[in-house]
Amino acid sequence: MVLAALCLTLLCACAAPTRQARLLESAPSRELSERLAATAAESPEALAHALEQSLAYVRTRPQEGKPFAADGPDCTWADLAASLEHLRALLPRLDADPGLLGREFAWHEVRPEPLMTGYYEPQMAGSLEPHPDYPVPIYGLPAALRSTDLGRFHPRWKGQTLTYRVEGQEIFPFYSREEIDGHSALNATQIPIAWTRDLVDVYFLQVQGSGRLLLPDGTVRHVLYAGKNGHEYVSLGKVMIERELIPREEMSMQRIRAYLREHPEQVRELLNTNPSYVFFRLAADGPVGATGRTLTPMVSMATDSAFLPLGSILAVDAVLPEADGTGERTALLALAQDRGGAIKGSRLDLFCGAGERAEFLAGHLQERARVYLLLKK
Repeated sequence: MVLAALCLTLLCACAAPTRQARLLESAPSRELSERLAATAAESPEALAHALEQSLAYVRTRPQEGKPFAADGPDCTWADLAASLEHLRALLPRLDADPGLLGREFAWHEVRPEPLMTGYYEPQMAGSLEPHPDYPVPIYGLPAALRSTDLGRFHPRWKGQTLTYRVEGQEIFPFYSREEIDGHSALNATQIPIAWTRDLVDVYFLQVQGSGRLLLPDGTVRHVLYAGKNGHEYVSLGKVMIERELIPREEMSMQRIRAYLREHPEQVRELLNTNPSYVFFRLAADGPVGATGRTLTPMVSMATDSAFLPLGSILAVDAVLPEADGTGERTALLALAQDRGGAIKGSRLDLFCGAGERAEFLAGHLQERARVYLLLKK
């Protein structure tokens, strides 16, 4: 019966949407190359470390395999590794010869211009043991959560995953946010990995995908992404704009937090409009991206790996928001090292790090950017 129900679910699955994002060969301006070189020269050690992390991942891939889709650049994982190695070798020379990036790499502009957002590593007080001061659970990956690769059943479902639970002889979608937080669906079967003070903090921890837990003895444990319940992600900010709770032009993570703080009676219902739920694991180090390796602030980028595969080198020209309401045009050499449930097509998500500046950027960054994929000539 379970198998029959699963097959029925597969037959009803929808094909993946057509991807409109594309890469077009383009010649960079000298001015952009110079600004990228100048930014790289400000923190060459961080960029070199990030390149090593990407190389370690790319070298685990089948070297003759093709990381890009059929309509993307004709290169192999070995070519991607060679590009990373070449950039690493050029780093010490960029400051004296900023034109190297334009001469040594083929540039492919991402179209349409990507929407670039940001994410960060939030910090919150918590406990690894139940305590009255920490009433809100942080859950690990439930044993009852199951998933299967739909591509094993039909080519049209390649790259899609079905997440579910089994009850008796039937399969069901895994529990939603409302069922987990509002109806205690996991209480009987799942012991939390930690507890914290505020439901809103846990919600934003899930949105960011990882965070730091400050324990009562002063030590810090990293809370890292372990999986999700399979429900579609719904943007709380979009819901609040549609309900006219926050004007579109004022929307930010900080503005959402302020509204929820001022209207505690609405918190649970508003959070439940997003049925997606993220589960975590504890670690000594972090945060860790989709490559399984640590992320580097202002370098690591979450991308749709079906379009821009993990390990890609990206040249980014964007305006970063400032606290005074202005923006600063910034050039960044970034690396695709993470994924995100809401990151589809050409959209990008910059890892901003931890602390107040990172939180501000993650909450306010929502700009179109000029972005190029760089591949060694």
